[in-house]
Amino acid sequence: MKELIIEALTENLSEVIAFVDEQLEAADCPVKAQMQIDIAVEEIFVNIAKYAYVDSTGTVTIRSELSEKPCSFVITFIDSGSAYDPLSKPDPDITLSAEERQIGGLGIFMVKKSMDDVNYHYLDGQNILTLKKAW
Repeated sequence: MKELIIEALTENLSEVIAFVDEQLEAADCPVKAQMQIDIAVEEIFVNIAKYAYVDSTGTVTIRSELSEKPCSFVITFIDSGSAYDPLSKPDPDITLSAEERQIGGLGIFMVKKSMDDVNYHYLDGQNILTLKKAW
């Protein structure tokens, strides 16, 4: 397991992506899976940076673990911001036109569709969101 503790600021996104990509490239992760993971990581990290800490900043702990047989990558985001379960909202109706759709929720929807497993729980004052992708 590897861990990165970083300020939840959007300008730190490139460092978070580099942390993830270094591990995925070392594991010979297919390009398509790596792109899906990168997009999911970006969505989750930016949401934490923008919304978790209302009038202040805080940190995000990012833990990752690679498994070889079968090949998979599990990444967990932990923050002490406001309690928020992004999985509790209903999926957006993607059959509606962009004008008819409600604002928000599309990024989390994409994460749920592109990852093999997405779990959230709130424990001891912390939001814990875990994503898993196998290849």
